[in-house]
Amino acid sequence: MEIERVSRETIKPSSPTPCHLRIYPLSFIDNMFVCNVPLLLFYNPDKSNDQFSKISQLKRSLSHVLSKYYIFAGRLKDRITIECEDQGVPFLVTKITNKLSDILQHPEEKLLNSLFADGLQWKDADSSVALVAIQINCFECGGMAISICMNHRCGDASTLINFMKEWAIINKKLQEEENGEELLIVPFPLLEGGASIFPQKNLPIFPQSVLNRQKNMIGKRFVFQPKIINFLKELASSSYVLYPSRVLVVKAWIYKHAVSSMGLNFKTSSFQMAVDLRKRMIPPLSEKCVGNIVWMSSMIADKEEMELKDVVCKIKQGLCEFCDIYPKLFGGNNFSLLSEFMNKIIDLKSKKKDGIGFSSWCNFAVYEVDFGWGKPTWVTTCGCPWKNFVILMDRKDGNGIDAIVSLEENHMTKFEHEYVELLRYASPKL
Repeated sequence: MEIERVSRETIKPSSPTPCHLRIYPLSFIDNMFVCNVPLLLFYNPDKSNDQFSKISQLKRSLSHVLSKYYIFAGRLKDRITIECEDQGVPFLVTKITNKLSDILQHPEEKLLNSLFADGLQWKDADSSVALVAIQINCFECGGMAISICMNHRCGDASTLINFMKEWAIINKKLQEEENGEELLIVPFPLLEGGASIFPQKNLPIFPQSVLNRQKNMIGKRFVFQPKIINFLKELASSSYVLYPSRVLVVKAWIYKHAVSSMGLNFKTSSFQMAVDLRKRMIPPLSEKCVGNIVWMSSMIADKEEMELKDVVCKIKQGLCEFCDIYPKLFGGNNFSLLSEFMNKIIDLKSKKKDGIGFSSWCNFAVYEVDFGWGKPTWVTTCGCPWKNFVILMDRKDGNGIDAIVSLEENHMTKFEHEYVELLRYASPKL
């Protein structure tokens, strides 16, 4: 695939950030992340097939949405602060000789990586550069791929996807309104987030790069079609979890077989899952809260081997226990207890232990990101170099799941064999 860079410029907010919002304090969770989170959305060509007009419109709407998400246009001042001086975000445009269908039929990791600006995907973020970078990839057929890399300190996957949704809404309004740019008013301030939810105060600054980054990791995408998921649900159903969710059974199956592929057992390898705290806080937070409103739920079994339904039960039980403790801990004002708790976590992080980490980006309605020329035909991310880490994403049908799995090469070979066996066992029942 041949890619030619057409242009590169910096897009700044359409309205200057007010003086009282120029310093944005990060939360005690925000400051633990240092990488860039990538997201990639593919759009089929439409009737107009006018890529030039679309790009021009995208620049204007991006400028507007940056007035609301003004921290995205700022720069890190230090580990706990973003300085919002409207420096802007890089906006790259490329031209690709291939058709969009070429990459969708064979979405190899190397090809996907080339669609991101400056190779920033999952890279450690440089404090001196932009917090967000965008690249618009124009295919010969008229299709487009929009990529974005966001510094993880700005927020989690929910923050990133909400930003894309709002950008798309504004872009659509500018298209629909004859004088849309004059009619559109973006309000201040930014939606609640950062230290306004989880203040740093006297808490210890959490260690950076808490996830184990490895150079020898291989990232591969595994597709769990609805019929395969239904097969797993049948296997996983029990009196404790009568109707397990699609996300739960896919997590459980991957965890079970990744542990086996690594030559470990459930007593020596923990299950770790990023949990969105927004709707679990008391009272619940807005789903549009900006920042890293997440924490890791951990589970380690007391048995070496378990059936799939037992794994599902343990994961469900671990999440229930997590929800009973952590939202109250984070939502309360007992900072001495929270400080003591975090110091224990920091100590545990220094003691390396094998585990499988999960982050689910499912149910975020990312396929609703419509810029005015239709919904995306595929949304994905790329494989990350974190050791034993899994990202789950919705398929377009809303029922299937893509799992991007990162394992060491020899472990990946065994895991792929387990996946092929799953397809073989499930096939007679499909």
